[in-house]
Amino acid sequence: MTLTSEGYPHHGMGTRPRGHAGGMSTVTAREVHLVRRPQGMPEPDDFALVDRDLDEPGDGEVLVANQYFSVDPYMRGRMNDVPSYVPPFALNEAMDGRAVGEVVASNSGDVAVGDVVTTNLAWRTHGVVPAKQVQKVAAPQGVSPSAYLGVLGMPGLTAWVGLLDKAAFREGDAVFVSGAAGAVGSLVGQLAKLKGASRVVGSAGSADKVQWLTGELGYDAAFNYKDGPVVDQLRKAMPDGVDVYFDNVGADHLEAAIACANDFARVAACGAIAHYNDTADDPTPGPSNLFQIVKKRLSLQGFIVTDSWQRMGAFLEEVTPWVAEGKVKFSETTAEGIDDAVEAFRGMLRGENTGKMIVKL
Repeated sequence: MTLTSEGYPHHGMGTRPRGHAGGMSTVTAREVHLVRRPQGMPEPDDFALVDRDLDEPGDGEVLVANQYFSVDPYMRGRMNDVPSYVPPFALNEAMDGRAVGEVVASNSGDVAVGDVVTTNLAWRTHGVVPAKQVQKVAAPQGVSPSAYLGVLGMPGLTAWVGLLDKAAFREGDAVFVSGAAGAVGSLVGQLAKLKGASRVVGSAGSADKVQWLTGELGYDAAFNYKDGPVVDQLRKAMPDGVDVYFDNVGADHLEAAIACANDFARVAACGAIAHYNDTADDPTPGPSNLFQIVKKRLSLQGFIVTDSWQRMGAFLEEVTPWVAEGKVKFSETTAEGIDDAVEAFRGMLRGENTGKMIVKL
């Protein structure tokens, strides 16, 4: 899928041609800057395209030409100037996030020209970064390096840690996943099935996504949350109740999961995309049945994946072979080019992606 973008400002700051460092002509990076704090859904005028000449890599640094970068739900929160678990994006500077690229110039003995690496240099075509901040990747045969932004990257680790560590999944559990057709949710259900779940049910926002979950990913059932009250559809899909709920949505999905939860069920609270565009004047209602957490002795664990980076090695050791063998499937929705990055982000917030939303450069 290729997304098209609405117009948004372009501020030219460099005109020299791109080249390669090390006796190089100047490299001009194109970057997406946040220029205004969004109110509700981000609008194109909240961003600007900026061309910026880059210095040659200094001692211990590398120049990376991005191949792909990630747009993620958590980035919406970073556009607000409020305290959170990660600092807000600065105005009039390039935003950051996970990216995969090729090293095109190196001033480090540890990283060579031609290495494919992950960095935090999203929202730009090129960037200079200390070599100690990049991670080399070698995708399995037939798997795109972009997988390290999704199923083998932060979203994949989020699914694995959330299900196994935070929700304490046990063989035989019945699992409900909201936002199941997204980058995280699509892996949660597959992991649960591989590890012996008795039933896995997901919610999604279209009939095509529901079909993808049940037809390709092995979900036992799925429903379109737009077709009726979530609680009614969940009761029908899981008449024996929910043991584990992996929450990507919050709001009515969390309320429904609490209503359908079995005693001692566990909730991994990963995100709440239903609330990300809330304003002070127009908040999305939260669950009205929180006392059932007490009555049913439920456990609800919020988590941030960056607290679990030490689990990345174990995650990759288990999941990479499943991806290579096709036991774990994944999908990417791709926007072509830096100029479409903002619309890709907006489309992701509207739920237009199946699997991981990425920008290809």
